[in-house]
Amino acid sequence: MHKPKTVGELKKSLYKSVSVRDEMRVNLLRKLAAGEPLFPGIIGFDDSVIPQIANAVLSRHNFILLGLRGQAKSRILRSLVTLLDDSMPFLAGCEINDDPLRPLCRACHERLAELGDETPIDYLGAEERYVEKLATPDVTMADIIGDLDPIKAARGGHALSSELTIHYGLLPRANRGIFAINELPDLAGKIQVGLFNIMQEGDVQIKGYPVRLPLDVALVFTANPEDYTARGKIITPLKDRIGSEIRTHYPATIEHAMAITAQEAWTKRNGCSKLVVPEFLREVVESVAFVARQEKRVDKRSGVSQRVPITCLENVISSAEYRAVKNHEEMTVPRPSDVYSAMPSLTGKVELEYEGEMRGADSVVRDIIRQASARVFKKYFDSVPLHSIVQWFEMGGTLKYSPNASAVELYGQFKKIQGLLEQTQHLGIKAKDDPALVASGAEFILEGLAALKRISRNEELGYYAERQHAEAPSEEPSPAGHRRRTLN
Repeated sequence: MHKPKTVGELKKSLYKSVSVRDEMRVNLLRKLAAGEPLFPGIIGFDDSVIPQIANAVLSRHNFILLGLRGQAKSRILRSLVTLLDDSMPFLAGCEINDDPLRPLCRACHERLAELGDETPIDYLGAEERYVEKLATPDVTMADIIGDLDPIKAARGGHALSSELTIHYGLLPRANRGIFAINELPDLAGKIQVGLFNIMQEGDVQIKGYPVRLPLDVALVFTANPEDYTARGKIITPLKDRIGSEIRTHYPATIEHAMAITAQEAWTKRNGCSKLVVPEFLREVVESVAFVARQEKRVDKRSGVSQRVPITCLENVISSAEYRAVKNHEEMTVPRPSDVYSAMPSLTGKVELEYEGEMRGADSVVRDIIRQASARVFKKYFDSVPLHSIVQWFEMGGTLKYSPNASAVELYGQFKKIQGLLEQTQHLGIKAKDDPALVASGAEFILEGLAALKRISRNEELGYYAERQHAEAPSEEPSPAGHRRRTLN
């Protein structure tokens, strides 16, 4: 399709100027009518956040996303470009993407006066119309709005008071597009004043010179709710001009969380043997985040980012990959012990309360992993009799092995424990499957029993049963308070 190359050709094409917020509104309505996904790749917000964003766009509001870290706020803002047209005409060479039919800057007015309908035009794609800035205390008015450029004035022979001497900042350069500011409360108060003034009145002052800039911009922001409400760093006039306040949240279900992690984690490894990540292990990794968000020793105000299970899964796979390559195995299968090997990817992402700081991050994270293992274990083995496995340890059996032991070696050791390998069928693993897969399932059973305190485990002894004198063995020990028999 031929695109107009000059202002005259654009006029003949019957092009009509549309504001960016009207453009987003029309495209949103079209997507809704066609049943298209509004924000591809955003999972778990279909019934909460996305309808609220849609309402804000339909209302032509500037809006702010309030949420803890790792709640896809930035990704949502960047997905707004899907509501923009594929291409937009603007006066070629204009720094602020002036509408060919309704220019703003002095330079474009002068070019139109000189060239008329022969003034050349160019086109911007949707991605080019999105401008993002991370708010930091050192951001200046010149960064956001602009500043006078004495070199431009000297070269052009202009007075410093002339608009032709302005070096435009990020906000004017986002004209006819979307301007996003992340972590808005960290923006200095005087910069926030400049924002709300241009949002409402469309004029700013640069170095004391009044400049009228009725920009056509959709403004969107993100903030942490703690900063937004408690620290009060967003000035009241700016809050008043933000049309909608939308709260994001962490995934509500384990299924949504696993889908996000599967989408974001780097699991397709180059040079890796055949990789199989058991479903139960993915659930354990995801449950780590769910348990941490409920853990009283973890700071709730800081939150537990969705990046926690993503980086954890990547480290779990890397640990399994290291072992598989070292043992020359044809299949790479992570085990529950690999989750503990992934602790370096967890401890730095979990902010602790005072009690947690006293215990130490390693200790708290170990407890969280055990709780996550117990939660998933109950799902698969809630009513499954496992007393024969527990009894093997109560009869004096112990099991200790290296984290990097081969699958064949581990399979041989697990085979000695009565009934252990047969129980992996509840995980969808058959005894005749690859030893690496069976070993992973068997280790998960032992880890789950240890997490529920039906057997014990430590770094020195491995898996074992504590012996208590004068206690008879229970036929089917309970997870909460079981009895162990002692061998005399």
